[in-house]
Amino acid sequence: MGKVLMKGNEVIAEAAVHAGCKYLFSYPITPQSELVAYMAKRLPEVGGLFLQAESEVAAINMVYGAASAGVRVMTSSSSPGVSLKQEGISYLVGSELPAVVVNIMRGGPGLGSIQPAQSDYFQATKGGGHGDYQIPVYAPATLQEIVDLMRDAFNLADRYRTPVYILGDGMLGQMMEPVEFKEVVNEELPPKDWATTATRGDGGPKLTNSLFLDPAELEEHNNHLQAKYAKIKEAEVRYESYLLDDADYVIVAYGTVSRIAKNAIKEARNQGIKVGMIRPITLWPFPEQPFIETRDRVKGYLTVEMSAGQMVEDVRLAVEGRKPVFFYGRTGGMVPGQEEILEKIIEMAGGEQ
Repeated sequence: MGKVLMKGNEVIAEAAVHAGCKYLFSYPITPQSELVAYMAKRLPEVGGLFLQAESEVAAINMVYGAASAGVRVMTSSSSPGVSLKQEGISYLVGSELPAVVVNIMRGGPGLGSIQPAQSDYFQATKGGGHGDYQIPVYAPATLQEIVDLMRDAFNLADRYRTPVYILGDGMLGQMMEPVEFKEVVNEELPPKDWATTATRGDGGPKLTNSLFLDPAELEEHNNHLQAKYAKIKEAEVRYESYLLDDADYVIVAYGTVSRIAKNAIKEARNQGIKVGMIRPITLWPFPEQPFIETRDRVKGYLTVEMSAGQMVEDVRLAVEGRKPVFFYGRTGGMVPGQEEILEKIIEMAGGEQ
């Protein structure tokens, strides 16, 4: 299959089908509604099912039921809709059920706007719902990267028995780019002998449950989850390094903002300022290693986000106060422009905050 021109939301949907997803339970909300419409038509063609739930709360609990049966299942929404799903996501975590959750972020808080934003970073990377937990978060920057990461998201979910986020913004959902869907050999994954359908002729019923009335048992379960997160942090970190080898200054950006930042970096270099970029591909686990490798030799970092400043906190933790960390953000659906970022680079290089 050669390259085809597609809209971002439709790319997410088709990539999920190629990854073996057979079930989508969701509710339309701008700017991700095309994903739902595409899957409504596409899933029956591959023997799957789309069901438009009566609410986001219902949708995430349908995901819980399907994941309990061991099938590949996902849900998608945009910022306020994902907020409504948080209790169900915590239940998925507690029951160790694999699923993929897509959030095409929009401006907030509240109903906010339908314009792009990155202000759900805290929600995605710091748990979001109740309890002590983490969820792996992929942040693609291009539509082709969505294709490549979607199969990885489902595989990671199955490998570790955990929900996984695909975190994009309204631009990523609405833009059109050529993409290629390549046939990929599926990796060997653990058998789903925990699933409720795994006991046909194999003993008693299997249950999925996140309720532990004995506090000692719940603590043991939490310790088990924390050990799993430690394995994910060790094995599943991803990032892109861009022009870091000789950089005096480093831009930190993810998603579509990183694409704008690259153009600003090129212009800054044309003006004699040696700038590179660290682009986290996994927002959790956060890529600390490139900061460890650069923080003793570069002069400063500039974090650029479509938020009031969320990822910048993880950048500051990774830098450990060894170098200044500057921040530039736009909110409410406003997108940082190339010239704005370049101006901040020049300010940083001039010693201004």
